[in-house]
This record gives sequence, C-alpha cells and structure tokens, in this order.
Amino acid sequence: MESIPILDVSLNKYTAINLSFDNQELKGFDFEDLEECQNYIDKVLKNNNATVAYGGYLEQRNLYQCKSIFSGMGQPQRNIHLGLDFWCKAGTKVIAPLNGEVHSFRNNHATGDYGPTIILEHKNKSKVFYSLYGHLSVTSLIDLYKGKSFCKGDILGELGTPEENVNYAPHLHFQLINDIGDYIGDYPGVCAKEDLDFYSKNCPNPSLLLNLETC
Repeated sequence: MESIPILDVSLNKYTAINLSFDNQELKGFDFEDLEECQNYIDKVLKNNNATVAYGGYLEQRNLYQCKSIFSGMGQPQRNIHLGLDFWCKAGTKVIAPLNGEVHSFRNNHATGDYGPTIILEHKNKSKVFYSLYGHLSVTSLIDLYKGKSFCKGDILGELGTPEENVNYAPHLHFQLINDIGDYIGDYPGVCAKEDLDFYSKNCPNPSLLLNLETC
C-alpha cells in the first residue's frame, strides 16, 4: 500500500523521531525550553536530511510533566501520547488524508493544549470514525463550518507558530478516534497508564492509515 503524506512535503523527506522516556539522548532534557526542543528536532532532521520528523504513537514522554493540564489535582499523570506528531516548520500545509467533513473545530488555547484544532468525521460504509488535527494556525479555522467537506488531498490548514499552538515547537498532532462521545473541537491526546487499555482501542495507530513506518 502506498504511504500517504499528511503534510505538503515529499515522503522521501520524512524521518522517524523518538521522544520517549527510552531515548537516552533526552536524559536531563529541559522540555519547558522551547528553543532546546526545537534544536533537538532540527538535529534529527539535519542528521537524516529530512524536512519532517514524525512519530509518537503510545510513547511515554517527559514532555508533559511540567504542564498542569496533564496532572490535575488528585489525578494520575497523563504522559502517554495517543496520536502521531509531525514536526516541521510553521506554515507547512496540512493535507486531508481521506475524504471527510468537519465535525467540529476550536482554538484550545489553554497552556499545554492543542491550540487551533480541526476534527473531521469519516464514513466507511456503516462505520463512522474521526480524525483530529491539532497545533494548527489560527487562520486554519477561518471559513470553517460544521459539515464542510474535504476530499483526500485537499489542503486542510497549516502548522501554527509557537505563539499560536500554545508554546510548542511547530508540529501537527494527528489522531484517529473511533468514538468521540460528546467532545466538540477537542479530545484527549495524552492519557495515563491506568487508562491506556481504553484509549489505545478507541484511538488506533494513525501509521496504519498513513502506511508510515515508526520507531
């Protein structure tokens, strides 16, 4: 099966990246320092002659431990990533990987959240499922409305700057969701170990859809 590019970048410029606890290069890494994060991503891209660094499905990461949104009062630490991240420069176009229509959208601007987010609804015979696109630019939400159709290959939006995407290095968070429940313009992208069984079943590996190899 042919791989599907999720960004407007040739697939031969994609390279896998590992941001998990297990990556020894990240021991002592300061994830609150945006410049330090970007420098590491740039290093991976340069070493692999790549433009996009991707990966992260079910990675347990240090990235979230300093953000209160992932460790509420009396709640277990959420640090297991439920989607794929595609790290690339701000302004890069995001491509719809399959036909769908807008389910909802919102600017989730709380610290550590997605920033501008679009969720598409997809129908495959009798099955309905969803795809979430987070950390977009604010302009990506202009002229959207519930039910707006996108065809596979259409430009869906573009990657936001750190100022727009709640202070992350520019990237796309792409996630598949079987049952979205009552969520509007949002859905958990990180879970606690205690909830992994549910979320891993409700949020299947996006690399299976895109046919991308991961770390």
